[in-house]
Amino acid sequence: MPRTTLDAMDNALPPAEELRLIDRELVRLDAHRARLLARRAWLLTALRAAGPAAGPSPGPVRSRGTAAETSPPGAQNALLALGGTLLAIAAVAFTVVSWGHMGIGGRALVLGAVTVAALGTPLLLLRRKLVSTAESVAALALVLTVLDAYALRRAVLPGTDALAYTAAAAGVLAAVWAGYARAGGGLRLPLPGAVVAGQLPLPLWALSAGGSAGAVAWAALATAGLDVLIALGARRKGVRAPAAACAVAAGGWSLLTGLWLSVSAASPAASVEPALLLLAGAALALAAAWRTPAPASASASASASASASAIATIGGLAAIAALGGVLRTAVPPDWAVPAYLLSAASLLAAVRIRAPRVVLTGLGAASGLVHLASALWAAPVVLLGLTGPAAVLENVWGGPPAPGAAPPGAATAPVVLAVVAAALWVAPRLLPAVPPPRPAGECAALVLAWSAAVAAPVALSLPLGPALAVQLSATAAALAQAARPSLAAALLPTARRAPGAGRNGRAADGTATPPEAARTPRATASPEATTSPGATGSARATATPTGSPPHPGSPAADPAPDDHTPPEAPGRTGGAAGAAAPAGRPEPPPYAPDPLRALAATALACALLSGTAAALLGLATRPATFTALGVLVALGATAAVTARGLVRTVAACATVVGSTGLVAATAAAAELPGHRIALALLAVPAGAALLGARLGRHPVAPAVEVTAAAVVPIAVALAAPNPPALALVLALAGVVAAGTAVRAERRPLAGYAAGALFVAATWVRLAASGVDTPEAYTLPATVPALALGLLRRRTDPSASSWTAYGPGLGATLVPSLLAAWGDAGWQRPLLLGLAALGVTLAGARRRLRAPLVLGGLTLALVALHELAPYVVQAVDALPRWLPPALAGLLLLAVGATYEQRLRDVRRFRESLGRMR
Repeated sequence: MPRTTLDAMDNALPPAEELRLIDRELVRLDAHRARLLARRAWLLTALRAAGPAAGPSPGPVRSRGTAAETSPPGAQNALLALGGTLLAIAAVAFTVVSWGHMGIGGRALVLGAVTVAALGTPLLLLRRKLVSTAESVAALALVLTVLDAYALRRAVLPGTDALAYTAAAAGVLAAVWAGYARAGGGLRLPLPGAVVAGQLPLPLWALSAGGSAGAVAWAALATAGLDVLIALGARRKGVRAPAAACAVAAGGWSLLTGLWLSVSAASPAASVEPALLLLAGAALALAAAWRTPAPASASASASASASASAIATIGGLAAIAALGGVLRTAVPPDWAVPAYLLSAASLLAAVRIRAPRVVLTGLGAASGLVHLASALWAAPVVLLGLTGPAAVLENVWGGPPAPGAAPPGAATAPVVLAVVAAALWVAPRLLPAVPPPRPAGECAALVLAWSAAVAAPVALSLPLGPALAVQLSATAAALAQAARPSLAAALLPTARRAPGAGRNGRAADGTATPPEAARTPRATASPEATTSPGATGSARATATPTGSPPHPGSPAADPAPDDHTPPEAPGRTGGAAGAAAPAGRPEPPPYAPDPLRALAATALACALLSGTAAALLGLATRPATFTALGVLVALGATAAVTARGLVRTVAACATVVGSTGLVAATAAAAELPGHRIALALLAVPAGAALLGARLGRHPVAPAVEVTAAAVVPIAVALAAPNPPALALVLALAGVVAAGTAVRAERRPLAGYAAGALFVAATWVRLAASGVDTPEAYTLPATVPALALGLLRRRTDPSASSWTAYGPGLGATLVPSLLAAWGDAGWQRPLLLGLAALGVTLAGARRRLRAPLVLGGLTLALVALHELAPYVVQAVDALPRWLPPALAGLLLLAVGATYEQRLRDVRRFRESLGRMR
C-alpha cells in the first residue's frame, strides 16, 4: 500500500474519505493479482511447450558453504567425452594402421561387431535413463560408421573414384544417421551429424562429374536450400543451429562463386548464368529471412530480427550483383559503377511490396550499402575538383593550369553522385520501413548534389571559363540553401510527414495505422497515481486517459495473455496508459538537431569549400580573378542581408575576405609596389569601421570588424621592406582604431590598439630617420600612458598607482637610466636627475607609491653614478686600514641601534603601504 494512503489512514480521516481510499487500494490489488495470474499462466504454457527438459530438475540441494568447481553432471560429461574421444582415436588407429594385418574375415567381423555394438548400446542406455553415457557411445558409433565407409573403400572398392565414393558415402551416412536419430529419439548428436554430412553429396557429385565452378556452385546452393528447409522446420535448437550455419556456409560460397563469375564475365551471354545463380541465391536468402519465426522472448527476438535482416541484406546484395553484372557487360567500362548503382536504385522501388519488416530492412540496407560504396568511389573526383585549383598558386595570372590526371571512370562520377542524392531524396517515400534520420538524410542528399556539381569540371575536363561558372553556380546554390533552408526542406518528403508514419497513413513497417492511434492524445495518469511516491508498476497500470481507475474486470486491469507476446512482467508500465500512447508519431529525442539548422550549416560549409575553390581557380587570369571575386562578394553580401544567425555572420565575414582580395587584385593590376598595395588594403578596415558604426550593436558588426582588422597584419607585412611606408601604414591603422574607439562599446579594446599603433608608427619613423636617442622612443609612449593613468585614477580613485602610472614612468625612466650609466657626458644625468626629483616630489606630495619609489630609486642611482668617480678617488687617497675600520664602526652603530632601525623600517613600510 502506498505511504500516502497509510499516512492518510493514520491521520483519522472522515469515514467517507477512508472508505474511498480502501476501495481504491482494493482495485489496485485486484489489478495486480490479475496481472500476476496472467503471467503465471503464460509461463506454464511456455514450460509445457518446451518439454520436460526445460523444467527444474529434481535433485538434492547443496548446502551452503564452499561451492564446487565442477558440478556432478559436468564432471560426468567430461569423463564420458574423454572416454569417447580415446575410443574414437583407438578405432581410427586400428583401422588405418592395424587393418592390413588381418584377413578379410577378421576385418569384417571386427568392424561389424564393434559398429553394431556401438549403435545398439545407446538405445539400451536410454532405457535406463543414462542419457550422457548414451550420447558418448553414440558419438563413437558415428565415428565407427565413417571408418566402416573408409574401410569399405580401401578393402572392397579401391578402384572407384574418390570424389564419387565420398559423395555416395556421405549421402548414405547422412541417411543412416537420420534414421538412427529417429530410432533413438533421445539422442541429440546423430541428427546434427546427418545435417553436416549432407553438405557433401551434391557438391562432390558435381566435382566428380567434371562440372564447372558454376555447376559446383549450383550444387552448393541446392544444398543450402535443403539446409534452410531443415532450419525452418526443425523443432530442436541443436538441429536448427548447425543447419543454419551450414546454410550460411554453403550459400555464401555459392554466392561468392557467382559474384566472381559475374565480375569476370566479358559478354552479356557469359553473365547470364552467374546472374541466374545470384538471383537464385538472393531468392533463397529472402525466403529464409521471410520465413524466420519470431521467438517469444524479447532478447531472442532482437537477435533473430538482426540475423534475418542480415540474411535479407545478403539477398539484396546478391540481386544487385546479378542485375548489375548483366548491365556491366552491356555498357562501356567507365559505366560499370553506374550499372550496379542503377540496380541498387531499382531495388528501392521493389521494397514497396508487402513484406515483413526484417525483409524490408535488409533490402534497404543492401541498397544503402551499394549507394554508399558508389559515393565513396566518386569521392576522389570531388576532392580533385576542390584541391585542383590550388595549383594556380604556383603561377598566379599565368594562364589556366594544366589538367591533372583524373581517376579511372571519373567521367561518370557526377552521374553517380546525382543518382545517390536522388535516391536519398526519395528514400522516405520508397522505404517506409527504414526511413533515414531526417537531418542526416537531407544533409547527405544536399552534400551529394553539391558534390556532383563540383566534380563536373574534372569529369568533363572543362576549360577555365565553364569550370569557373560551374564552381560559382554551386556556391550560389549552396548559399541560397544556407540562407533559406526552409525552401529545400519543404520539397523533401520527410518535411511533410512525421517520422514513423508511412505514406497513405501506413506505419513504418508497412501496416495500416488506425486513425484513432494517430489522433489519441497522450494518456494522463490519475492524480492518485501521479502523486503517490510509493506507487510502482501496479499503480501506474491503473492510469487511464480519463483519470479514473479501471474495474477489476476491465481489459486494463485484467490483461489476457497472447500466444505470441508474453504479458507484461510485474512492475512494468502497462494498462490503458501504454495502449493509448500514439505509436505512429514517436517523440524526437531532446538532443536531436534542428533539421533546418543542420541543413543551413551543411549548405554553408559546401558554399565555403566551393567558393574557395572558385577563388583559387580565378587566379589563373586577371579577368577570371575579378569575375570570381566580384561574384563571390555579391553572393556573400546578399546572403549576409537575407540570412539569419550563423549563416549571416559567416557570409558577412566571407564578404570582407572577398573584398580584401578584390582590393589587392585591383592594386596588383595597377602594377603598384607592395607598400602601395598595403596602403590600399587599409581601405578594408576603414570601410568595416564605418559599417560597424552604421550597424551599431548589430550581432554581425563585431565579426565584420574583427575580420577586417585581420587585414592590418597583411598590410604591415607588405610594407615591412619600406620603413617610411610601414610607419605610414601603422599610423593610418591607428587612425582607424582611434575612430573606432569613439564608440563606447569599442572604446576599451580599440583605444589600446590605437595607442599601440601610434607608438609603433612613431618608433618606425624615428628608426627610419636614424634617431638613436632612447627618450625619443620612450616619451611618445610615456605621455599617452600617463594620460590614460590620470584618467583611470579620476574614474577609479581606488586604483593603484602602480597600475595607473607605473608602466608610463618605467617606460622612460628605466631606458634613460641605462643610457645615463653608459653616457660620459653630464647633460643626460642632470636632466634625468631633475626629472626623477620632480617625480619623487610629486609622488610624496600626492602620496603615490609608484612615482615615489621609481623616482627615488632613479634619483639615487643617478647620484651614485655621478659620485662614483669621486668616491673611488677618495678611497684611493685614504690609508688601507681606514675602510675596514669605518665598516666596523658602521656595524657597531647599526648593532647598537638595531631595534630602533627595525622600528624605522617598519614605519617606512607602513607609510608606503598607506600610499596608493
